[in-house]
Amino acid sequence: MTKLLQDILREPTQLAECANRLITRKQELLQQAATLLSRDVVTYVVGVGSSWNAALAVASMLNSLGYPAIAADASELQHFTDLPLGNSAIVLSRSGKSVEIVQLMKKFEQAQTRLIGITNTPESLLAERSDVTFLLDSPFDHLISISMYSLLGLVGCLIAETCNGTDLDVLRQDIADGLQQAHDRLGLWQAQLESADWIAAGGPVYFIARGTSLASCHEARLLWEEGAKATATALTTGSFRHGSQEMIRLGVRVGLWIQDETMREQDLELAADLHSAGVSVLLVGTHLESSLADLVIDVPLMPRGWQFLTDIIPLQLAAERTARVRGEDCDAFRFCPYIILDEGGLIEKSV
Repeated sequence: MTKLLQDILREPTQLAECANRLITRKQELLQQAATLLSRDVVTYVVGVGSSWNAALAVASMLNSLGYPAIAADASELQHFTDLPLGNSAIVLSRSGKSVEIVQLMKKFEQAQTRLIGITNTPESLLAERSDVTFLLDSPFDHLISISMYSLLGLVGCLIAETCNGTDLDVLRQDIADGLQQAHDRLGLWQAQLESADWIAAGGPVYFIARGTSLASCHEARLLWEEGAKATATALTTGSFRHGSQEMIRLGVRVGLWIQDETMREQDLELAADLHSAGVSVLLVGTHLESSLADLVIDVPLMPRGWQFLTDIIPLQLAAERTARVRGEDCDAFRFCPYIILDEGGLIEKSV
């Protein structure tokens, strides 16, 4: 068993434990963070790599609740953005030590930014400089961010729900129920993927999604690159329909996330049209019939906006399976260090 697979299999339990710990013991901290955000000021949700992918879910959740937010790439924010005074930022970083995050601390200070840090490293500069710091307090993944990615999104979205006045005790139970169902389906999903032609096929891979599942879409693309050492593309479902569909040919693979409510029927129609055009289609969502696509992954029903927490897990499994099919070592990197400490070049020293 690969170390990547071990990380995936323990993920639902780690997520449930973190949600339970924050809501039962740290509600005051969540309230402190919520007071730093405003409906009148844009919140920058900042990350880089998989942390930026998680930021997409947090920003989407905030926007859906009436709190304007931008998912900002840390390097772009550092080098190409003039921050207004008195803004708010939620910074996601498993290590808190990535060069882009470290460099941003001075810029945030100069802009008098109200800073919420989410990290797994208490001795990091991010943890030290934040007005409110959330420590994930969870084991690091072997290499590729699995639980670390999802935990960052989990904590950020709990802050958003606190801003909204959501009953966190009810939410905690709903999240726990969904994660338990995801844990119970791990074996089923693995069996589906082991025999899936969608995995074995070659050809281009496009991942498309909406809402908070756009985070899963981009994270799946990164998992393909990091784990399977294969190319992939991630787009919003709407953007895909504005020109990208012209590349459709026999042999193309598309992974499409279906939302419970928003644009569900339209996206199921898109899946049918893609299949008719010779595309191999993977669908991920709730209450989906197996006849709708070449491979259908049915995920548990989650609270509104929270599907991203479980709908990435089958794609994590798919990336690990794809690596084995391709004969790639998903437990080692050839170029990328565990923590990026310099912004230049392809290869650099790690710690």
